[in-house]
Amino acid sequence: MGIFSRKGPSGFSASSTAEEVTEGIDGTGLTAIVTGASSGIGAETSRVLALRGVHVVMAIRNMDAGAKVKEAILEEISNAKIDVMELDLSLLASVRKFAADYNSSGLPLNILINNAGVGASPFKLSQDSIELLFATNHLGHFLLTNLLLETMKSTSRESNIEGRIVNVSSLLHPYGYHEGIRFDKINDESGYNRYYNYAQSKLANILHATELTRRLKEEGVEITANSLHPGAIGTKITRHDSFLQCIFSVLGIFFSKTIQQGAATTCFAALHPQVKGVGGVYFSDCNIAKPSSQAKDSDLATRLWDFSLSLTDAK
Repeated sequence: MGIFSRKGPSGFSASSTAEEVTEGIDGTGLTAIVTGASSGIGAETSRVLALRGVHVVMAIRNMDAGAKVKEAILEEISNAKIDVMELDLSLLASVRKFAADYNSSGLPLNILINNAGVGASPFKLSQDSIELLFATNHLGHFLLTNLLLETMKSTSRESNIEGRIVNVSSLLHPYGYHEGIRFDKINDESGYNRYYNYAQSKLANILHATELTRRLKEEGVEITANSLHPGAIGTKITRHDSFLQCIFSVLGIFFSKTIQQGAATTCFAALHPQVKGVGGVYFSDCNIAKPSSQAKDSDLATRLWDFSLSLTDAK
């Protein structure tokens, strides 16, 4: 990425790594949950946060893979505080169990990183009878965030430290259905397009952070919510798409990021002092970027919130 990289106002660029953007930051005393931390950006985010002293709770579906990541982090950072908890974001019951277990653990929560996701996969319904991409990439994180909010609020009040919620979205969020979110056709197999549905779920990540920011500001709560594009990275999220795998293998040297670079914007949004007090913003390459017009539609964000509440309350 070096030849295409230029530093933005933050002082960082597309070629900056997670370690570089958090250099000199002391996260001791902070606790973070990172979803999808068993590989790729999630694993690197967990490693770098732990390197900066943050107590990291890896929320993952594959416990064996998570145990290996934890072991690797501890081999490098002997004093790292790392826990692994099971979470399948496609199952609302799993989300509820995770949140209940965490809330009853007595642990504080300063940072919530909604990182996990599935790529442009074939049509499938979750066990809750919700289209899998929407269920995993948006709805599971929506419910998780809502269920953990009280713990985050109490942590912020007691510690006098701003809480941060980070939604990992994608530059592809504008390239979905013309209506943005197909509320009346979420489970429509006949009109399903894997790429449009992926974009729809990533648009939902931004709208979620936008509406959550509005609500937190109304409450006067010291918690921010932001979204971001991590960059083009050939991680396991492309495993269902041979076309994307081919693109990354052939052209990746010119435009894709390493995993270390891909985790940079997430770590920047989670820890950097420049982000203090900043909410409802979309980041790319560790700088504020402009999302699509639909991503800035407050009415669409409110409608998505109400729709997501209806789905999660009914299941």
